[in-house]
Amino acid sequence: MNKNVLFVAPHPDDETLGCGGSILKHKANGDEIHWLILTKANQKLNGMEDFVGHQKAYIERAAKEYGFNSCTQLGFTEIELENYSFAEIINQIKIVFNHIQPEVLYIHNRNDVQSDHRTLFDAVYACTKSFRAPYLKKVLMYETLSETEFAPAFQDNAFVPNVFNDITNYMGRKIEIMKLFDTEYMPDPYPRSEHAIRGLASYRGSRIGVKYAEAFMLLLEIL
Repeated sequence: MNKNVLFVAPHPDDETLGCGGSILKHKANGDEIHWLILTKANQKLNGMEDFVGHQKAYIERAAKEYGFNSCTQLGFTEIELENYSFAEIINQIKIVFNHIQPEVLYIHNRNDVQSDHRTLFDAVYACTKSFRAPYLKKVLMYETLSETEFAPAFQDNAFVPNVFNDITNYMGRKIEIMKLFDTEYMPDPYPRSEHAIRGLASYRGSRIGVKYAEAFMLLLEIL
């Protein structure tokens, strides 16, 4: 039976780093796939003349490559979330949830070092209560290179995966799509480089005896 799957990203490219292969695999399996981007570009963070427009263009290209059934970008400016009430953020996310009614949700790691990631995890997870979202049956938390591994070395910040997805057949396309995010993609040896992305996927794959895998923490499953 085909599933309705929602991939949530604080910023465009987070979903590709964390679960790009899984997105492609869900699509190949006939599932409906949806992309929710929680922030919009902050022009002050980039010297490019029209960074906001440039971001919109690569979002459109990536959405087309993935074959998303829908793509929604909320209007919260990155790195300026203090300008919005927490209730306002939650309400905007709820609207999308209730419209899409996902059975499966992919969400970024709650302990990522980036401040937007931490705030937005709490907002998204507040929308997953079963009496508010009875359609939701599974929640998986993904890791994001350049954010998850830079969290302070406290025990409760550890990303300890217990779900693995073989993405060997989708690794090449994941890299191709990541390169569309040209302001985020990095040369070797930096964490958003092809070398690092393949290296993490290879390491996760070795855990389950495949060439490449993505890893997740299971936060909710209703059988």
